[in-house]
Amino acid sequence: MLQLVFRPELHQFDTVSQFAEEFAIGEGDLVITNEYIYQPYFGAMDLKCDVLYQERYGKGEPNDEMVEAMIADMKKLGAHRRVIGIGGGTVLDISKLFALKYLHPIEDLYDRKLPVEKDKELVLVPTTCGTGSEVTNIAILAFLKRNTKFGLADDAMYADKAVLIPEFLENLPYPVFATSSIDALVHAVESSLSPKATPYTKLFGYKAIEMILNGYVRMVAEGKEARIPLLNDFLIASNFAGLAFGTAGCAAVHAMSYPLGGTFHVAHGESNYAIFKGVIKNYLEIKTDGAIAELAGFIGSVLGCSESEAFDKMFGILDQILTRKTLKEYGADDEMMKVWTNEVMTGQQRLMRNNFVPLDADRVLKIYRELYEN
Repeated sequence: MLQLVFRPELHQFDTVSQFAEEFAIGEGDLVITNEYIYQPYFGAMDLKCDVLYQERYGKGEPNDEMVEAMIADMKKLGAHRRVIGIGGGTVLDISKLFALKYLHPIEDLYDRKLPVEKDKELVLVPTTCGTGSEVTNIAILAFLKRNTKFGLADDAMYADKAVLIPEFLENLPYPVFATSSIDALVHAVESSLSPKATPYTKLFGYKAIEMILNGYVRMVAEGKEARIPLLNDFLIASNFAGLAFGTAGCAAVHAMSYPLGGTFHVAHGESNYAIFKGVIKNYLEIKTDGAIAELAGFIGSVLGCSESEAFDKMFGILDQILTRKTLKEYGADDEMMKVWTNEVMTGQQRLMRNNFVPLDADRVLKIYRELYEN
């Protein structure tokens, strides 16, 4: 049984300028990022690289039309030896694709009609504390005509180098911090409950849970600004969670959140949080021993409560970090939830195989319906 995959070299710098100098960013490099990130940190450096600003091609999470437009502009820039992705999950997932040799049409790549072959060095630098994407081999893309999201996973999509720079998080807006850090927590929890979890993935997953929850407890007690001195901890916790789910996988929370996010263009971390509580509640209805009892005991030890109270206390804390919306508030209806259930059962088996206990279509629809108003 596979125990742990860790492909990229991992680097860390205190400042962006240290990173730019050490990595000698310049001619032959394609930087994929956001203008609000690049200009304040790199604008005065006069780097001789090519830059694509993701937000100029569309708002929100990555989709097929956005990527196709970026591919067209990349071709106009000429050849590159290295792709450097600097941003949140959207930018990092797109950057993984742009390190590949064959990209167009992007739908064929995701349908595995094109070979997944890497021909450029890939450097990934997260600027949020949630994706963990810098150490995983998957890129999530929304396909607008299909009205859902799919993941493309292949070893060719691992970064060659992953870089952590806590300076990037200092100006991170609170809503982005909240959704991204909860996303990291979901990564850690799902990977720890996965049948593919190992002592190595749990080492990283449990530590990520501890670091994130300890940070949240402090924020609840002292206010949102209490996160500022803890940003490096949240960044490392996100990376730990990425290492955990990169091997053990994510599961039903992610599988069920993709139709929600694809339909209503909901941020990934937010859509995960909308589903998270419902999945855990239903796991516990089916089975209360094994990995979920072990995890509840650990969470209880972090939060200072009993195993039986652990998940309720955790969700109570999360509700103070980010307000959870019901599916009704997003605009869902019962017919839509039936369609989502079919999409999950037919198109997300890569994730559903990692569930703590098997969930059939009736159970998935039950979860959606319970989250409709609660």
